[in-house]
Amino acid sequence: MTDVYVIATACTPFGKYPNKSFKQLTREVYTALLADAGLADGERIETSWFANVKMEMFKQPNIRGQVCFSELVAEGLFPQYAPMFNVEGACATGSLAFHGACKDILSGESELSLAIGVEKTFIPDDPKRQYELFTGGLDQMNPEVWEDYYRKAGEKMGRPWSLNEGGGTLNMDTYAIQAAYHMKKYGTTQRQFAIAASKTHHNGSLNPLAQYQFEVSVEKALSDREISYPLTRSMCAPIGDGAAAALVCSKKTLDTLPPAVRERALKVAGRGLANGKYRDIDEPGVSHVAAKRAYANAGIGPQDIDLAEVHDATTFGEIFQPEMLGFCDLGGGGKLHESGATAIDGRIPINTSGGLISKGHPVGATGLSMIHEIATQLRGEAGKRQVKGARTGLAENGGGTLGFDDAICAITILQRP
Repeated sequence: MTDVYVIATACTPFGKYPNKSFKQLTREVYTALLADAGLADGERIETSWFANVKMEMFKQPNIRGQVCFSELVAEGLFPQYAPMFNVEGACATGSLAFHGACKDILSGESELSLAIGVEKTFIPDDPKRQYELFTGGLDQMNPEVWEDYYRKAGEKMGRPWSLNEGGGTLNMDTYAIQAAYHMKKYGTTQRQFAIAASKTHHNGSLNPLAQYQFEVSVEKALSDREISYPLTRSMCAPIGDGAAAALVCSKKTLDTLPPAVRERALKVAGRGLANGKYRDIDEPGVSHVAAKRAYANAGIGPQDIDLAEVHDATTFGEIFQPEMLGFCDLGGGGKLHESGATAIDGRIPINTSGGLISKGHPVGATGLSMIHEIATQLRGEAGKRQVKGARTGLAENGGGTLGFDDAICAITILQRP
């Protein structure tokens, strides 16, 4: 079986771009990707995977990637007849596209494959339609299943289930009830959530691609508008738009590329995918299963990871996911952040990009933006937020909701050869 290498990544600045189209965002990130790879065009790309979740809300329900690339094909920047696969997996969509591109290389079907994610979630003139963008990640055929699940969970935890108390999406409420239970069971404090949020906003202030490039103090995070207790606005990801992409290739192709490209190439050391389920709240999450698969695939353990990007649609993800990934004991996520271990100069830096709550969360692009951040760090190109000596990085990206679990989780481990 051949190895897979990342030879280029790119990410647009994340933000609210009502006047930018999907085609514009696609062009912006794709041309930046070619530049990062030192390529004049994409002639050698044999397959591609286009990640998007909700383009049908903008009147393009099908052939999304083909439409977004039509002008690039006509201009000779993207090869004619190269197959493009359209991918959707809620918030994990970008990572699924990346894993699809890697499988093309591993199977021998392709020597060079593209993964690209493009998303617009900001609809300034129609808040109701904007909210509907985020409802597809739940079972809409039998909503009574999850409604009953959350009602019973609320009764078990002594916290009656309620929806959208602070104007956020239902997902915020599911994170909030888990956060409250974590506090009750392990003694985690709201202040520890605020410490994690403040740390991540600090990282975002150092990232020129982040949607929020400002500091948030611990006190500000605590006193900010409540979305769903214990989560405040500063602990939740914003609405935004953006695109991210990556090029992967085989060792055979890597050996044909210029020295400057080979020197920056990163090995895809491990990958893990797993579907979630309606689990008991005390069971480990699906990310724990996906991480075990990725560690086994890479032949390493959590102690070998130098930094990680984790899915923090809310700061609960920053508390919970380090536990699932093996960076601390169960229940120790709050103390891990409080100790400073997750800071850029800490033992296990987490979300050096600013995470979803600061970098932003344009859903279909999110997973690939994590890949971009890990690649930037491992290449030593992260500037003020650089993790010294980083050689191995992990990205954890979950998508959709099944009770208290992600519907699917993708783990990617990159290494500097």
